[in-house]
Amino acid sequence: METRPPLPPFTEDSARQKVRMAEDAWNSRDPARVVQVYTEDTRWRNRAEFPVGRAEVQRFLERKWARELDYRLIKELWSFTGNRIAVRFAYEWHDDSGQWYRAYGNENWEFNEAGLMMRRYASINDLPIADADRKFFWPLGRRPDEHPGLSDLGL
Repeated sequence: METRPPLPPFTEDSARQKVRMAEDAWNSRDPARVVQVYTEDTRWRNRAEFPVGRAEVQRFLERKWARELDYRLIKELWSFTGNRIAVRFAYEWHDDSGQWYRAYGNENWEFNEAGLMMRRYASINDLPIADADRKFFWPLGRRPDEHPGLSDLGL
């Protein structure tokens, strides 16, 4: 069986590591990379979409990042226990007309014993923002370690 450490049961350190690894993967905007951390039969709720399985999740992510341009994400650990992690996040993106948005949300994750995510339930709200209100300015890709997190930014 393939494994994706760190494995449950999570400690505070391993939960924080899992959250940062997820943030890094999502900031790659590479659907084929991102889906490798989910079980083959993963179940999601993302806004009003309910993809099931890696193939559906990959198609969902392809559509997402074709629409959400210059996507930059920050995730922060909220809580953890056993094989579950709760995360809060914010990301910034713009549409093809140049309108910027900041999306705010929460995710609940459940992992199997191999460290693959079986379930991901996300609640997300978008806020249109002016270019001057943006806070995420690192080059596309992984957020630099020295870049402030959500709490540091007052988000």
